[in-house]
Formats: sequence, structure tokens, C-alpha cells
Amino acid sequence: MKKIAILTRDCAGINAAIRSVVRTASDYEMEVVGVMRGYEGLIDGELIPLNRRSVSGIINRGGTILKTSRSQRFYSESGQKQAVKTIHDNSIDGLIVIGGDGSLTGAHILATKYNIPVIGIPTTIDNDITGVDLTLGADTAVNVALDALDKIRDTATSLERIFIVEVMGRSCGYIALNVALAGGCEEVLVPEMDVDLDGMCKEIQQGNEKGKISWIIIVAEGKAKAHDIADVITKKTDLETRVAVLGHIQRGGRPTATDRLVGARFGNYAVNVLRDGVKDHCVSFKEDKLFTIPLSVAIQPKKIDVDSYYRLIKILT
Repeated sequence: MKKIAILTRDCAGINAAIRSVVRTASDYEMEVVGVMRGYEGLIDGELIPLNRRSVSGIINRGGTILKTSRSQRFYSESGQKQAVKTIHDNSIDGLIVIGGDGSLTGAHILATKYNIPVIGIPTTIDNDITGVDLTLGADTAVNVALDALDKIRDTATSLERIFIVEVMGRSCGYIALNVALAGGCEEVLVPEMDVDLDGMCKEIQQGNEKGKISWIIIVAEGKAKAHDIADVITKKTDLETRVAVLGHIQRGGRPTATDRLVGARFGNYAVNVLRDGVKDHCVSFKEDKLFTIPLSVAIQPKKIDVDSYYRLIKILT
């Protein structure tokens, strides 16, 4: 294998992975090109050369130096064929895709339908890749949200108010559950479970009558909108509520030490298994040991033990 390409989505830790891939490949005297703007760039042939110098000083940067974009064209057969043409025309022997379930699904298509050697690096703030204990970017996202929550708690306590904090998570409550637990929050609403809003409001009323002066409730965006939950609470309790929607700050920021280390290890391992002839697989680790799993497994919906999280949150509040 003489030449490989890297394609990415965006979140903290990706640049650490890019750096690791490029420098590991350099040790094997392999040429590396970066695909600009994800699958859109692969279709359009937007490639840039990457070497040891070009990835210098990026390990601490959030986002991706390769930019990214969602690609509707890649869902079509014509778009896929154009992407494959780019790979063949540029004599690319293998592809490393750094992204979440959507990006890894695209990688699986390239591997199975067009016989392209592809290795995936699981990267998503939702930590929702099956068979992967911790995806690249998830630790930073939780820590960014937690830092914001700590600041909100100061205000909530001082003003004696109920705060509804909306975090990212369209179909997965990983961020919400971890932030609620680590932040000592009173309640969490996630897509994976039903919540008795009437019961929650009753608990708030009872707590208020006993002298509890503030509450923080975490809501995953895929479960409900924070403003809607605030309206319900105000209507049923007559207590003052405030809303904070954290939004895309959770996707950015300097990667934590954990994400830099995960990115470095995943990137190095991805190059090695690709050289060994492994394809249509995703890098993973468990109990600090690196291995690969089939992409067909990785892209299946991941189940979180929501009940265990929720019980612990309620016990500790």
C-alpha cells in the first residue's frame, strides 16, 4: 500500500487522529492525501497532500483541518461512482474515514459495493457507535457541556430558579446522561426513555415546599425542546424557569487529553490494520486493548443502559 486518503466529519480530537495517521504512514513511506469537505470533496476530487509538516501543531485544535460537509449526492449511485472514480484516478490504495454512523455507513458502502479498502475511526460526540466503548470527540463534548453547566448552576443557586439546559443528542442521550450525573442535576430527559412530566413537576413542588431553592434539568435535543419543558413546569408549578441551549459549543473546543490520546492511538492503529489488509472494519478498544469490528456492526443502533444512569442520578440528588 503506497497511498492512502483521509476523510473526516467534525468534532474535537479529529486533528489528533489526522496527525497520527499522517505521521504513522510517513514512517512506512506511504503518501497521504486529505479529502476536503467529506464525501462532497471525494465526489469533486478536492484532495490536498498531507505530510509531517502540514500536520504540525494541530493536535490541540478542535474541529478538522480538512473541513467537512454533509453530502446528499453520496446517497445516489452516481455520486458514489464519482467518488470511486476520484479514488481510482488518484491511485489511492486505501481510505481512512473518521466520522460517526453516517460517515461509517458511507465507508461500508465503499468497501462492500465497490471493493475499496476502508478503515473507520469512530468519531461522534454522542458515543453511539456499537461495539465501541468511547468514540473520539465524546469526552470533550461532555466536558464542554459540563463546564457550561457549572457556570449555570452558580446563577441558578444565586437566583433561586429552575434551569432547563438543552444539550445535543438527536437519538442518543449519552451527553445528557453523563452531564446530568457528573453535574449533580436533579432530572434528565433523553430520547431512550419516557418521563412522567406530571410526576416531575410534583417533585419540584414538593421540593420547593421543603425549601429547595433551585433545580437543574438536562434535556437532550432529540427528546424535547428546553423551552417547551420550561413552559410545562411554569404552568404546573407557578415557579420561575430559565432556559439555556448549549448548541454547537459542544462540538468545538480544545480536545481533552483523553480525546487527544484516543485520536493518536486510533489513527496509528488504523494505518497498521489497513496495511495488513483489513478492510470494511472500524477501530475500537476495550479494556485498553485495540482491535477492529466490522463496519456492519458499528453502524447498528447502540443501546445505552439508560436505566442504570437514571437510577444513579435519582439516588444522588
